[in-house]
Amino acid sequence: MDAIARLAGLLRESTRAVVFTGAGMSTESGIPDFRSPSGLWTRMKPIQFQDFVRSRNIRREAWQRRFSGEDLLSTAQPNDGHRIIGELVKAGKVASVITQNIDGLHEKGGVPREKIIEIHGNGTYCTCLTCARRYELSFVRQVFEQSGDPPDCGDCGGIIKAATISFGQAMPEREMKLATEETLVCDLFIAMGSSLVVYPAAGFPLMARRNGARLVILNREETELDSHANLVIHGEITPSLKAMMAQLGAG
Repeated sequence: MDAIARLAGLLRESTRAVVFTGAGMSTESGIPDFRSPSGLWTRMKPIQFQDFVRSRNIRREAWQRRFSGEDLLSTAQPNDGHRIIGELVKAGKVASVITQNIDGLHEKGGVPREKIIEIHGNGTYCTCLTCARRYELSFVRQVFEQSGDPPDCGDCGGIIKAATISFGQAMPEREMKLATEETLVCDLFIAMGSSLVVYPAAGFPLMARRNGARLVILNREETELDSHANLVIHGEITPSLKAMMAQLGAG
């Protein structure tokens, strides 16, 4: 039995599967993998959360970076891989999606909002760091481009920041709790498009495996957790998922 047929079989046998996705899930949608040799962070040093908070000048730099070129997160569209995962969730074959991605494409791809756990936040909107009021990026951009200064919160005067988890920022307690709960009750954990080197997020696949779930890793390159997996597929995500769906249909 080839690897794709084995994946289809594992999903068919599962009663509660969880999908975990990383940057490789969205490269087909035109969003670069920040950690790759040609990624953004090889050309531009990330801004630390503590620096963003302490310095208005650094906040100006952060927003200038965000608005200086094409806003990929606002214009990106889900690819067929996102849509297939959406189909699997709606069909009840996948219970939830834990994602490291900040692009919001799982929701656009058809996964119900309540089934998505964004452990690194969401870059398609902003929040106040003090009172958590939501702000749309279009508003922040309009104010910034008109005044050269990022806006402060209209309710409490707090700092407005993209709703992502930056370097040096604490992981979101609610999302980490939900991700842990889903990981511990699943019987199949499928990690897709993640290098599995960024912790604590990368700890979830191993947590699932040690708790008795079957672990599948689908990624173009090898990962440090390949030796722990029940099944490893080195390949492109969307073609692999399409082939798996064909196998499920045939079964």
